[in-house]
Amino acid sequence: MIRAAFAGLALAATLSTPALAKDVMDVADLVEKQGPAVVNISTTKLVKRGPEGLPFALPDDEDMQEFFRRFFPGGVPGGQGGPMQEIPTRGAGSGFIVSSDGYILTNAHVVRNADEVVVKLIDKRKFTAKVVGADARTDVAVIKITANNLPIVKLGDPARLRVGEAVAAIGSPFGFENSVTAGIVSAKGRSLPSENYVPYIQTDVPINPGNSGGPLFNMKGEVVGINSQIYSRSGGYQGVSFAIPIDVAMEVVDQLKSGGKVSRGWLGVVIQEVTADLADSFGLDRPRGALVAQVQPDTPAARAGIQAADVILEFNGRPVENSGDLPRIVGMTKPGSQVPMTVWRKGKTQRLNVTVAELPSEAAQSERGSRTFSRGGLALSELNAEQKRALGLDYGLLVEDANGDAARAGIQTGDVILAVNNAKVTTVDAFRKSIAAVPAGKSVAILVRRGDGSLYVPLKISGD
Repeated sequence: MIRAAFAGLALAATLSTPALAKDVMDVADLVEKQGPAVVNISTTKLVKRGPEGLPFALPDDEDMQEFFRRFFPGGVPGGQGGPMQEIPTRGAGSGFIVSSDGYILTNAHVVRNADEVVVKLIDKRKFTAKVVGADARTDVAVIKITANNLPIVKLGDPARLRVGEAVAAIGSPFGFENSVTAGIVSAKGRSLPSENYVPYIQTDVPINPGNSGGPLFNMKGEVVGINSQIYSRSGGYQGVSFAIPIDVAMEVVDQLKSGGKVSRGWLGVVIQEVTADLADSFGLDRPRGALVAQVQPDTPAARAGIQAADVILEFNGRPVENSGDLPRIVGMTKPGSQVPMTVWRKGKTQRLNVTVAELPSEAAQSERGSRTFSRGGLALSELNAEQKRALGLDYGLLVEDANGDAARAGIQTGDVILAVNNAKVTTVDAFRKSIAAVPAGKSVAILVRRGDGSLYVPLKISGD
């Protein structure tokens, strides 16, 4: 307890004592100098909803009409599906100005599918912004306002950040503009289940909805990251926040500004972590590298001679310590480049050369595991123990991707499927069997957990 109190006093001193060193400022000075370059972002998007307020129009299928009469209080007005209506919904986030002529960085999820994006400066001026480009993989977006002589942030080097170093964030949590929070760097190079292309900075800086897209500053007043995600079981801040390193973001920004999209390198392998037992069985000195579980045919990896059971230790001169390092390094390699790599094969190292290809959209998930889609267009996985605890569920199927029938029905990546026609499903195989029994052209009611609520979505199975 006494040690914790002294630790708290040390942090407070770090965050509030002016001029600890020549190039270190306190939070108040930081806000005064850098705050004018931080902006509030508000978005409007038109969401289609059925006449009953559901996120779909009720189906014409008589069996499904009967289902919704039973499970939705009040029944189905008129017994028929109605037309979809467009209802405006509003969102909020943060951003920061990186060029005096109006280029602003934020998160891709802040501006995704927005019909209107409005930027508000600290001096109360408002501008309608244009989305220059957005990259869902890194969650980075570039927007542009028509203005000149704007204040800009100073960019720092995330590689020089130290765990335990003090950092601060400015943003608009819950719409409260220009709010300042502070904390320390908790860890670096974090991989999250949702994204392997970003080595996240983990902090304990209080981040809440509305902070997304705002800057993370070091105590030199330099932006070292973009606040992007929180880990929470309640939906609010619980002490764990994640930021995209600014150097990763700027690589994406350069491509978005020049071409409106991001090109990434691609190998065509399925990889897994090297555990201590695996390292011992392969004769490695310690657990390191990325173990190749599968080489996809007619890919750069296959053409380079990479084999299953190879352990990739180095790629393009950069060491691969963990399996999560490889997608990042390969992704940052320019497509078409021929680069060297080192693999561990049958007890010794081998040097190979590979010509990196561009990551194709249909292979978007290749290097973090193959996805198999069920009939209806859903790629599913069973919830693991950690996900069950976080969601407060004892069963469920996580939607990893949705296309075709599922995408048209409005099922989204990140949804959790609980039941089919009110019958609980606990395994992917059980879901497949349920869907396989549905005649083409008929619909099933999928009970979906989304956020803190649940809803039924009618999934109409096409003939494909």
